[in-house]
Amino acid sequence: MSSDAPIIIIGTGLSGYSLAREIRKQDKTTQLLMVTADDGFSYSKPMLSTGFTKGKDADELAQATSGGMVEQLNIELRTHTVVTGIDAERHELLIGEERLAYSRLVLAWGADVIRLSIPGDGHPHVYSINDLMDYRAFRQALSGRKRVAIMGAGLIGCEFANDLLNGDYEVDVIAPSDTAMPGLLPPEAANAVVDALSEAGARFHLEAVVDRIDRQGDGVRLTLSSGELVDADIVISAVGLRPRIELARSAGLETGRGIVVNRALETSLPDIYALGDCAEVDGHVLLYVLPLMACARALAKTLMGERTEVRYGTMPVMVKTPCCPTAVCPPPANASGEWEVEREGNNVRALFKSPDGETLGFAVTGDYALEKQLLAKEVPPIHP
Repeated sequence: MSSDAPIIIIGTGLSGYSLAREIRKQDKTTQLLMVTADDGFSYSKPMLSTGFTKGKDADELAQATSGGMVEQLNIELRTHTVVTGIDAERHELLIGEERLAYSRLVLAWGADVIRLSIPGDGHPHVYSINDLMDYRAFRQALSGRKRVAIMGAGLIGCEFANDLLNGDYEVDVIAPSDTAMPGLLPPEAANAVVDALSEAGARFHLEAVVDRIDRQGDGVRLTLSSGELVDADIVISAVGLRPRIELARSAGLETGRGIVVNRALETSLPDIYALGDCAEVDGHVLLYVLPLMACARALAKTLMGERTEVRYGTMPVMVKTPCCPTAVCPPPANASGEWEVEREGNNVRALFKSPDGETLGFAVTGDYALEKQLLAKEVPPIHP
């Protein structure tokens, strides 16, 4: 390893660019090389499900071009570049036959969409949206179309449903669960979101999966396990994300649900770090913005010489469904207690209480969503 090798950050999503910004707040000249398989445009991934609501197309959701980020952050940037391996012993990154030396390596390459294997010839009409390039392709394909089927009623599926309704599209949502966002919201809050989206025009097909996707004219026909047929012009697959771990595992890094790191974001091998959607931080895989930003701040200090462990406070998740504003702070996994729920129409206040009365989590919808900051003060931090 050369003594003047740069810090290499793989990934130019919110994690990678946030880390680079935090480093530049402390040091303007340290060599930073960023490598990405996409075009390197800066954007906020959570904003991809707000395009129609905000009246913005894909390019307008971008915050800066790759050239703009090079100038803004004083970095070297390699776009449309696929990393093929990591030689941890030699401190080198492999890009085909090319080797790039690093002083420290940061894995910020995110998560992959889960792709379902469904019979039929309609798959060219199915889109998974995981980055700005995906979103750009989806918006181009949507031009002149009106009917959208969404596979998945999780957070992303519900957000896209609301955004498309705001764009005056017809929306069908298909999911195997009996309500929206199972595992994130308690049933009463989830049902409030489903009811509000239904009132706005969405058609829900719950407790059903897609058995086939076949071409039908210029669009597709979805055959559901319930026997229903759903016709659409285009399909969004929003059935979940899986942290990218295969390349890390093949390089000898410890992996679990994600790339395993401690609270200093250190992997099991020297001088390699991970953050964002690909990382399992001290047992937690949190695919949300607030923990990502906390990790970027902590890791920047570590890379600049002050080893710093990340602290996770109470981090409410905002669900971007303006027809039913929703905030949730899930209780810890396996926490003892029960939900105490108030509901009036689509306004729900649900508090998860421990046996001794401590508030360990909450979910609020509608008018009660305004209470999220006050309630967050009652919930213990994840990592103090």
